[in-house]
Amino acid sequence: MDFTLSEEQQMLQDTVARLARDSYSFEQREQFYRSQTGFSRAFWQQLGELGLCSVPIAQAHGGFGGSGVDNMLIMIELGRHLCLEPFLQSQIHGAGLLQQLGSAQQCEALLPQVASGELQLAVALEESQSHYRLDDVQTRAVAADGGWKLSGNKVVVIGGHSAGLILVSARTAGEPLDAQGISLFLLDPDSAGVSRRTYPNIDGPRACDLALDEVFIAADALLGEPGQALSALCYQQGRAIAAQCAEALGGMQEAFRLTLDYLKTRRQFGVPIGKFQVLQHRMADLRGELELANSMAILAACVADQADSEVRSRRLAAAKFVAVRAARLIAEQAIQLHGGIGMTWEYSLAHHAKRLVMLSHQLGDDDHHLQAYAQLLESA
Repeated sequence: MDFTLSEEQQMLQDTVARLARDSYSFEQREQFYRSQTGFSRAFWQQLGELGLCSVPIAQAHGGFGGSGVDNMLIMIELGRHLCLEPFLQSQIHGAGLLQQLGSAQQCEALLPQVASGELQLAVALEESQSHYRLDDVQTRAVAADGGWKLSGNKVVVIGGHSAGLILVSARTAGEPLDAQGISLFLLDPDSAGVSRRTYPNIDGPRACDLALDEVFIAADALLGEPGQALSALCYQQGRAIAAQCAEALGGMQEAFRLTLDYLKTRRQFGVPIGKFQVLQHRMADLRGELELANSMAILAACVADQADSEVRSRRLAAAKFVAVRAARLIAEQAIQLHGGIGMTWEYSLAHHAKRLVMLSHQLGDDDHHLQAYAQLLESA
């Protein structure tokens, strides 16, 4: 197969790389991290002005209509520079759900704002007991006059502290773990009865926990048919997983580069420590893991927009499993090869290591996806 990027894709990757290189040095990232929003509003605005926020969104709604490969190119560069903006959660995951489930009126009203970067979305699907299961929903939505009333709790809503709208899953029928009865709602976080507890994650991006106490949601804030959202949740999570594999790949590439540069410059016994054969062997092992993760990220990007099927789900599960294992190995070995300096707050490698480890706990860890892969093999 020909994996050569087209001229347009190469321009897209170069644009993101140049923007991040010029606007997102490690020192600037630390300032963004300490700001009130936890990321750079100016950088988010630049993403919108350059049309990058519109890449994952269909042309019919003011977007570029990009593919999974286009999303991959953006996420690699954002991962390489440790960008804190919730691009994946808003533009890929949130906008994907809105496009798939939203009515023509909802999409027409909201997606152009998302494509321009004016409106930021967040996705609230996780609950404290769910452990990556999208069907384990205990948040309830009860029909009320003119709409619905939501009650329950959502956890680790990345970007939810600054989002203009949050997509919240809630059960309108059935019991926890039932496939039927799960609905998706557009929630205004400033509505009465909504409380947010905001905190920074260990790897940088901010998140919040949502507490919903009989929050009134208008009838036109329901996305799709009541109780029929689970298939869309699973499909769009697959697209988010493909983008996450790409983000992890960018972080792994940068961690590998930093480690290789360190081995070439750190001297011991009068020679660079990269001359020591045992360290060369360890770097060769890491290079092999990096190439494997690169191949699986490409596979995930190529299948992300395909029609839902067991083959697609199996390949995405395999990609996330391989990416998680490689990310954790590269993070740990990079720290070991650096020694103590690799853990200092002022050095970017420590932050890459934290990010790579935390990515393995979002949208399913390696055990979760290995089990999913095994179950899909059994059913094949």
